[in-house]
Amino acid sequence: MQRMGVSWVVAAVLLMGSSTGALAANKEQQLLMAELRMLQQHQQQLQQMVVTLTESLKTVTTRMDEQAATARKALADQRLLVEGMTDSVRVLREKADDTNVRLSSFTQELESIRQTIAAMPQPAAVTAPSGEPSTDPAGANPAPPGAAPAPPVNVPPPNVSPQRTYDAAYSDYTGGQYEVAIMGFDTFLKLFPRHTLADEAQLNIGNSLYNAGKFREAIAAYQRVISDYPKTESVPQAYYKIGLSYNALKEVALARKAFETVLQNYPNDPLATLAKQNVDRLPKQEP
Repeated sequence: MQRMGVSWVVAAVLLMGSSTGALAANKEQQLLMAELRMLQQHQQQLQQMVVTLTESLKTVTTRMDEQAATARKALADQRLLVEGMTDSVRVLREKADDTNVRLSSFTQELESIRQTIAAMPQPAAVTAPSGEPSTDPAGANPAPPGAAPAPPVNVPPPNVSPQRTYDAAYSDYTGGQYEVAIMGFDTFLKLFPRHTLADEAQLNIGNSLYNAGKFREAIAAYQRVISDYPKTESVPQAYYKIGLSYNALKEVALARKAFETVLQNYPNDPLATLAKQNVDRLPKQEP
């Protein structure tokens, strides 16, 4: 009997020990599971952070690529601008060199003309025994008493070509070198005042002044075309350009008068159509 009690006690103790061990193992398992869940949560957080960082890196990379592309484009544009400015400077330098060469050549021609004219003998006055001026050496056009001496006539040197002189001035005119062109045309007119191109030379003096914005001086030059070369084809052009010059000066009445002169006196000239268009564009006259 006593032995059975001891066995029961031993069994109870073993059972209790077994239960305690099971409880301890279960608690440890729960702790492990909790830690495992925490690790999973940390892993998810790390994954989310990695995704966020990856997206941020992509955004930064995209912006850097865009900025790099913009910088490359700006650099290319600046390079093109610099190259364009370099070409422009080169062209201007070439034009300046060409202008200097033209001026030097023109100056040399003028000096040659001046020296030739200065070297030409001047006609001497011949006095009759009675004390009155005699006739000229050819025996014509006797000089009246007390008359002023006739102005010297510009005789072109034999080596100066009128066509070459005109072409040089016209080349300067078409090249926009208006001051040089005016000098060239003026020299042409002094040497060849009755040449068939004289009216065009005078007209181009007015055109040079007009293109340079010197409208008053241009009007005076055009009026010389009308007065000095009244039978030439340059006259309707002169009237038309006078109208444009007055219009640029806001002198509407005078502009209208010049355009109407073209319409009335030269109705078949091609400029008549342009003159009519300009008249129509002018402000209406008040009654």
